[in-house]
Amino acid sequence: MKLLRTIALDPSDTFVFDPAAEPGEWAVPGTFRFWRDDPATLHGKARSAFRSGFLGLQSWGWSTLVQIVDVKDGDRDTVVELLAQRLVERLGAPDLAAARRAAEEEVGFAESLCNDPAGILIAVRRTVEAGEIRETFRTLRSRCGSQSHRAFSFLEVDDAEQSADEIDLADTFVERDSK
Repeated sequence: MKLLRTIALDPSDTFVFDPAAEPGEWAVPGTFRFWRDDPATLHGKARSAFRSGFLGLQSWGWSTLVQIVDVKDGDRDTVVELLAQRLVERLGAPDLAAARRAAEEEVGFAESLCNDPAGILIAVRRTVEAGEIRETFRTLRSRCGSQSHRAFSFLEVDDAEQSADEIDLADTFVERDSK
């Protein structure tokens, strides 16, 4: 069985999110944190969390990336219980039994993102289309195949279409050189 843990390749999450998750926390997508919000009215760090954050369960903070990790027996139950407690404490779930049902569903969804081998990183992009939140998850793999992760050493492999807001720096330099 596999689940998600937060990971920080550099300190940028501490500038982007309020609060930022600590590296190594159990994580879920956490989109439920925005159910009361109108995404169009979110600004600054709240908007960043909506657009690209995974929820760290211990800190209740956000992380840009999570890592797929193998779990031991009982870890899943620990994660469900931790999330259920947070749902009662932080979001006012009516009782622990109701919170556990919601936590089971969210942890199950997180598990469904863990089809790749342990060590693979996942990023999320959230948008609003026709009034509905849409999530796109991307896996990131190390180019060199090592387990030591450094910023900018990952190759995106799952998204066949390049989004309109992505820029190919190599093409930019080729165009400039040819002028």
